[in-house]
This record gives sequence, structure tokens and C-alpha cells, in this order.
Amino acid sequence: MALTIGVDVGGTKVAAGVVDDDGRILEKLRRPTPSTNPKETATVIAEVVDLLKGRFGSVEAVGLGAAGFVDETRSTVLFAPNLAWRDEPIKEKVESLVGLPVVVENDANAMAWGEARFGAGRGEDFLVCVTLGTGIGGGIIVDGQPYRGRYGIGAEFGHFRVVPEGRRCGCGNRGCWEQYASGNALVAEARDLARVAPVQAARLLELGGGGPEGIRGPEVTRAAREGDPAALECFRTVARWTGQGLADLAAILDPGAFIIGGGLSDAGDLLLEPIREAFEQALTGRGYRVTADIRIAELGPAAGIVGAADLARNR
Repeated sequence: MALTIGVDVGGTKVAAGVVDDDGRILEKLRRPTPSTNPKETATVIAEVVDLLKGRFGSVEAVGLGAAGFVDETRSTVLFAPNLAWRDEPIKEKVESLVGLPVVVENDANAMAWGEARFGAGRGEDFLVCVTLGTGIGGGIIVDGQPYRGRYGIGAEFGHFRVVPEGRRCGCGNRGCWEQYASGNALVAEARDLARVAPVQAARLLELGGGGPEGIRGPEVTRAAREGDPAALECFRTVARWTGQGLADLAAILDPGAFIIGGGLSDAGDLLLEPIREAFEQALTGRGYRVTADIRIAELGPAAGIVGAADLARNR
């Protein structure tokens, strides 16, 4: 049985797991992303890899999924707004610390590969994955292979602009899709509502400890599951932006399926049903075309780990 380690590096956490060749995670570890300093992050990656390697011994390679642009040699993170990395040779740094071959991939590409191989995308030869987390990531699978674009940095859906001169994004532009349709966007909606309509947002404020800044994603999800109207409206707003964006992607790419992953996808039907509704309403030519199916990722937050590990296995 060939074992590899997949590592998912996001804006808030480093998650790693030992994965077998059937896509099963045998053990998983998680640590907070220490800072925007890539040297410190590389050290945390090495710590979790060494712990897992020590427990399982015969590990072949490490796949590293990072939130950002990855160069065509799959070794350097060129630009990662949510990590504040620029031209970061992360493959070299991690390899020197762990003593194993390292493959670097965009985290959403890794998630897309994991879902295509072992999850909700099995049987689809053309699918698009959209991860809703700190920001928005994207991955495309065409004819059963990752599609990365000419220079390796395609499918950065989170940074197409949906509101000219809109909210400032970490990439430096304004109005990017991820400012309106992501985990951070959900929290921003809830906090804004709590500031301008505290009576309406009373349950959100209660769960957040009394102030808007204490409201986080889990609090919004909990309140929505309780049926709180304010929290449900926050979900509907984010879902509307998400569905409209997917309709734009369908007009460009025409995939067989969209797979929705990332931390926000844990909300399940709270998110999925209003996304589907907004998608149908915004889709050009609706009623006269085959409509892409929209599904929640089966592997959940582990998809990036599984995909990165499998890409390392097939390096």
C-alpha cells in the first residue's frame, strides 16, 4: 500500500493527513497557520509531516495544497493574498525540512482532483470545483486531468470582479467575487447586520458574545440552523452571489457539474438550495440548455488533503 501525505495550507489552518492509494485518510493532524511568514508556516508543515511520518514510516512523498497562484513547475507560490506570500519557493523549503519529495499545487486544484478521483466528481470528465473558505478557490478537471491554464495559474475564480469599485480584496483590487461569496463574506454580512440592526441580529450578537466582532462563521451557521431570520438572510445573500457567479462560469465553461467545497460547504442545504435557485435564475438560456448539476463535496474539508496526497503519488 503506497502512502503519501497531503497538506492543506489555508489562511487560518494547516491540515495534514496520511492517505492510502484508495483515497482513505488514515490519520489527520491540524495546526493553526502561525502567521503570514512563510518560514514559520514551513516549520509547522514540517512538524506535522514529521509526526505523521514517524507514526507510519514508509511515506513516499508529500503533496502541498496552498491557497494562491502556483507556478507551472509546481514548486513556487507566486502570489497568495490570504497568506501574504509572494514568489515563495515553498517546495524547496519543505523538502529541506522533511527529506521527502514535495509536490506543490493550488489548494482548490488539489480539492478538485480529490473530488474527481474519490468524491462527488467520480464519473464526470468535465467538472468545476469552487471552494468557499477564507476566500474562493477554483479547480477545473477536463478529460479527467487538472486544467491549470497556460502558465499554471488558471481557475482563480475568486478574483473575477463582480462589483466595480466594490469591497477591497486582499489581492489589491476591489469588488472580487470572494468578497461577496465566501466564508469571510458570510461573516462580514452578519457583522454588518449586527452593527446597523442590532435588534434584528440579537441572536447573532448573543452567540458572538455581545459584539459584532465576536460573530464568526460557526455562530452564523448555528443561528441559521435554529431558524434565526437574520442568519438565514445572511446565508441567502452569500448564496445569491455564489449562484450568480456559478451561472457566469457556466456561460464560459459549460461543465457537467459544479462541486462546492471549503469550510462554508459544511452548511449543506442551508447554502446549497439557495445557490441552486440563484444559479437557475441567472443562467443564460435556461430552459433551452442542459443545466450543470451543483453538488456539495463528498470529501468535505478533507478533499484538499486527499487530492494533494494523490497528486504527490502520481507526480
